[in-house]
Amino acid sequence: MSLRDFITKQFIDVIEWVEPEEGILAYRYPMQDREIQNGGKLTVRDSQAAIFVNEGKVADIFGPGLYTLTTETLPILTYLRNWDKAFKSPFKSDVYFFSARMQTDQHWGTQNPVSIRDKEFGAIRLRGFGIYSYHLSDAKSFYSKISGTRDLYRVADLEGQLRNTIIAKMTDAFAASQVPFLDMAANQGALAEKISETLKPAFTEYGLTLDTFVVENLSLPDELQKVLDQRISMNMLGDMGKYTQYQVAQSIPIAAANEGGGAVGIGAGLGAGVAMGQAMMEAVKKSTSAPSGGAAPGTPAAETKFCSECGKPIPRSAKFCPECGKPQV
Repeated sequence: MSLRDFITKQFIDVIEWVEPEEGILAYRYPMQDREIQNGGKLTVRDSQAAIFVNEGKVADIFGPGLYTLTTETLPILTYLRNWDKAFKSPFKSDVYFFSARMQTDQHWGTQNPVSIRDKEFGAIRLRGFGIYSYHLSDAKSFYSKISGTRDLYRVADLEGQLRNTIIAKMTDAFAASQVPFLDMAANQGALAEKISETLKPAFTEYGLTLDTFVVENLSLPDELQKVLDQRISMNMLGDMGKYTQYQVAQSIPIAAANEGGGAVGIGAGLGAGVAMGQAMMEAVKKSTSAPSGGAAPGTPAAETKFCSECGKPIPRSAKFCPECGKPQV
């Protein structure tokens, strides 16, 4: 190999990076014993960014595109090196590429129960897990605060730090919220949105953008889960009034179409609808208030009476018979 060929091989005419696999966030272009040819080409592909670093200081930053490397396209490096406009010599610089592709299906979870302070229950301990996605949006911040001068920086290298950040910010979100924990635990979509808003500034500080955040599961202590189940049952009981109104409205056209129609048929339909709603409310009340393990010996049976028209047993408080619709005195 001639001396001329040897020298030629030390100059880089084209700088580019083809991502060889998934999960790479930053890549340092190999520059040892090599110099960049003045007028050489820089190719930055879609969803990539590139930065030139001079003696540890970030110089010029490039987004997707094809660039000719001259003093005009490298103004910051030109300033740092004190080049004049006539500078045409090869030069040295560290070059880093960054992948801005969305990193999806990233998992987070609490390895151990975390303590959350709630204004209603005080300190509670819970476990949780879910998924999130993000992308690199600020190459300069990511280089300065995360990847540094490493030859290769992968998604896996960042997992632990992001997971710890998520857990810490999750506790902050609960502490700053005025919404009781049980209300948020019953609506995991709203809970995820609340945590996401708290997380976004932390991701931005790292040079990242949080795209999605999902809470897939929250595991509560048994005693707190029982309270949550009771609250859901009470909400269902509160909706029974609306159900009764719906039943009454539905019974009117049915009664009018029955044989003998008129006021008697409509009255019977109304009675049946109201009585059915009352009976369902009675059943829900009894199911939510009945002690576990069955009733104690000597506990009286549910109060009932018999319809004066058809003789069927009905709740004592019913105003109409659910069987025949007869008004009850």
